Amino acid sequence: MQVNVAEAKAKLSQLLVAVDAGEEVIIARNGVPAARLVPVTAKGLRLGILKGVVSPDNIPDFLEPMTEDELAEWGA
Repeated sequence: MQVNVAEAKAKLSQLLVAVDAGEEVIIARNGVPAARLVPVTAKGLRLGILKGVVSPDNIPDFLEPMTEDELAEWGA
């Protein structure tokens, strides 16, 4: 289905229902396709990938000055 920008603004909720039902919605500006509404998929989304690796206990305090040993590692 193709709709113009004004219609898309007025009927966004209905267009999202159509997208959820599997329909592709094209939004056109002056009759020229400008955008496509498609459903968002969770494919490739990996939440919690660093769970257990990063915690408040092992995050350095970046506002603290570096120690002499840390400065030496950076060549300063």
